[in-house]
Amino acid sequence: MRILHTSDWHLGRAFHRVNMLGAQAEFIAHLVTTVRERAVDAVVVSGDVYDRAVPPLAAVELFDDALHRLADLGVPTVMISGNHDSARRLGVGAGLIGRAGIHLRTEPSAAGTPVVLSDAHGEVAFYGLPYLEPALVKDEFGVEKPGHEAVLAAAMDRVRADLATRAPGTRSVVLAHAFVTGGEPSDSERDITVGGVAAVAAGVFDGVDYVALGHLHGCQTLTDRVRYSGSPLPYSFSEAAHRKSMWLVDLAADGSIDAERVDCPVPRPLARIRGTLEDLLADPELARHEEAWVEATLTDPVRPADPMARLTERFPHTLSLLFDPDRDREETEVSYARRLAGRSDQQIAEDFVAHVRGAGPDAREQGVLRDAFDAVRADETVREVAR
Repeated sequence: MRILHTSDWHLGRAFHRVNMLGAQAEFIAHLVTTVRERAVDAVVVSGDVYDRAVPPLAAVELFDDALHRLADLGVPTVMISGNHDSARRLGVGAGLIGRAGIHLRTEPSAAGTPVVLSDAHGEVAFYGLPYLEPALVKDEFGVEKPGHEAVLAAAMDRVRADLATRAPGTRSVVLAHAFVTGGEPSDSERDITVGGVAAVAAGVFDGVDYVALGHLHGCQTLTDRVRYSGSPLPYSFSEAAHRKSMWLVDLAADGSIDAERVDCPVPRPLARIRGTLEDLLADPELARHEEAWVEATLTDPVRPADPMARLTERFPHTLSLLFDPDRDREETEVSYARRLAGRSDQQIAEDFVAHVRGAGPDAREQGVLRDAFDAVRADETVREVAR
């Protein structure tokens, strides 16, 4: 069976101030063309179809168009909700849409109920594990202490239990939206840390033939059977080195995997450039970036006049301007934004405690902070769903 694995469309999301809806529509057209020309048997979309729980109308219309075009091909599609989606909204009409071959899996309780497809070699069971917010699904899975690994392990227990009831030789595919150990994150993914832990071990998914992951935006191979497709488009300059693609996976009769990357159309390359303003404007080596979306970091000791206006004369698609002046270490005053860069909410709060009283929080206090952040995030999820 030939499977096309994609995820993290983030329909409705912009790249800095650039509207990406046109590029997202181009990706959908490319997806449909790939399905048709490469004789794809099934499409899997591993979460974050939308960028937020209540997407703009234009994004909903594009999703509707994608569903119609995939249904017209007669190729089954399995989709799960991600941490950016409203699972309840995405799942509205799932039963009716399923009749057209588009299978939406947004209910945690259905983790052990697969979409079963067939090819010349027998059946393939597709299990959809939507994003599982531990605080909200712990009761469903009977988990005492909520955490990503605990709830995913419980969901996978249901998958393996169902698979054990099926005919010998039944192949299996799991769709999941999670941060799996070994994956490389970027700046454009929403933090899903719970209890100070975000990642789960790849071994949680043992026992199935292929795991189609979503959440991280870089295409990655964790094991031969566990892969991220990554997002089809860039959503932060931290993705400048990414090759945007989908996985074309051939699942053989014996469950072995052969995977090929299929490149996605990217509207414009990304470039991160660094130096003094005069150097950036004069360096001939930077000519290759003149049509790229640019993030420029200026190292001038004193901020120059009108830097953005001058940069856009040479790099008209400059979207981000940062300042990191070259000064002696003792003269450097690290900006607030730079002090926070790459740090989690938990780390920022612990730093604040240390700043206020001169000593960081002890283990008990760290636990209190973790519980507070987990509760806030769970409450935000409930509020988004209830809107």
